[in-house]
Amino acid sequence: MKKISIFASGSGSNAENIINHFKNSQEIMVNSVVCNVADAFVLERAKRLNVHSYVITKSELNDPDKVLKMLKELETDYIVLAGFLLLMPNNIVTAFPERIINIHPALLPAYGGKGMYGMKVHKAVIDAGEKVSGITIHFVDEKYDNGKIILQKRCDVTATDTPESLAEKVHILEYEYYPIAIEKVILNT
Repeated sequence: MKKISIFASGSGSNAENIINHFKNSQEIMVNSVVCNVADAFVLERAKRLNVHSYVITKSELNDPDKVLKMLKELETDYIVLAGFLLLMPNNIVTAFPERIINIHPALLPAYGGKGMYGMKVHKAVIDAGEKVSGITIHFVDEKYDNGKIILQKRCDVTATDTPESLAEKVHILEYEYYPIAIEKVILNT
């Protein structure tokens, strides 16, 4: 049984979708949710779904003896980022080579990097007059939104789209493809 730790910072809708996707799997389980925001709604979702959750600080994430030790104790095989806004430190990236997976709400390498998340991405896409957006699922390395691309899926951007309406289109892609991509990566390694 391969074990996933989901790292999240916000409401956790993608985390919940991933947990539900694997809840009856014989090969993959979500064994923990790790959050850097003490009052994030993802913690309520984890509790409701009977998944252990842990709150960490940014300094604990960057402490070589804290989070990595916890992940080893949890026997974590893969880390999945679901709206986690902190940069993964080198010691964790090194310990989990091509075993940390992230999703970005645009077609990387465009509209990625530090500070590009959530509605900021959708607003930038619309402001630039793009005709297409989508999602990028990728491995995590030492830089924001830089790792090897696993999968991209596209959606049209229309003249009437707002950041909110584009976010809805992107969320549909996220919910459909993120759990499947995670499963393929884990079962093919």
